Amino acid sequence: MKILYVDLQYDYGMKHRGPNTIGELGFHQVFKTLGHDVNCFYYDDYLTLESKPALQTALLEAAGRLRPDLIFFNLFAEQFNLETIVTLSAQTKTINWFGDDQWRFDQLTTKYAPHFTYCITTDYFAIPKYRALGIKNVILSQWAALNVPVQPTAADHSYEFDISFIGGSHSVRRWFISEFKKTGLQVATFGFGWPNGTVPLNRMVEIFRNSKINLNLSNSVNFDLRYLTHNYKNAIVAMKSKKGTSQIKARNFEIPYYGGFQLTDYVPTIEKYFTLGSELICYSNVDEAILLAKHYLANDSERELIKLKGIAKAREAHTYLHRLKDVLNQL
Repeated sequence: MKILYVDLQYDYGMKHRGPNTIGELGFHQVFKTLGHDVNCFYYDDYLTLESKPALQTALLEAAGRLRPDLIFFNLFAEQFNLETIVTLSAQTKTINWFGDDQWRFDQLTTKYAPHFTYCITTDYFAIPKYRALGIKNVILSQWAALNVPVQPTAADHSYEFDISFIGGSHSVRRWFISEFKKTGLQVATFGFGWPNGTVPLNRMVEIFRNSKINLNLSNSVNFDLRYLTHNYKNAIVAMKSKKGTSQIKARNFEIPYYGGFQLTDYVPTIEKYFTLGSELICYSNVDEAILLAKHYLANDSERELIKLKGIAKAREAHTYLHRLKDVLNQL
């Protein structure tokens, strides 16, 4: 099948943030692995309002020239006019990956979803919302781990960090880490906005493997009174943020796939992907996270057994190869 893949080439369309790794390795390369003829249309240079008309023309011309069997979108915002999507959907099959329906459904999905031939959502609870819009061709999928080579986990594995976290810095996460430090637990932090900065994929894999505990922190707001009073700006941020609920993200699958033990915030339906308490450990608040971190630092054999089970599950079922093969089979 000939696929036109429409996405950003760089993280958030900004070259200084590095490549859009999930887009390139999770989608583009997996389509090729599955045997499809793939052409990419990157729209990083069209993210300003002034360039929006040129973007429509460029995409329509690319589709007309390439004549794809499927146009696979990863919408970032509202760069594409609805008329453009309607025109393309009249010419060939179109599909979009709606990966943030937990907080963007009302502002983005409701506008665009009716105009695609198919829609993919990672939010189990959004399915009835699609039905209410009259959309029947909705596919439930999920984020995953990148299909990159991994090393077998040695029984006598040595560790570089007790606890680590990889992800962007924001007020909730900074407060969460500060609560850990108050109890004497040091957390090595990496990612955009942290002093250590971002790390390339190979280093990220090393950190996951070489941390006794990998924290997976929510990207949504937190209404813990301690957070709200930690800084006067936190309450303002909490009230204005649209990210009111946590969601399953790629990190839930990346950590075990690359060989790490994961301590993550509980998100409804995560139990559809891992057996809780056996393959994955969840917390519901910062106090539980601290309690569980101390427990698993002190109980190596229990932690290692859970880690190995989580690794096995992620590698056998939770890569983008698994996800996209399933999606394409439903078209």
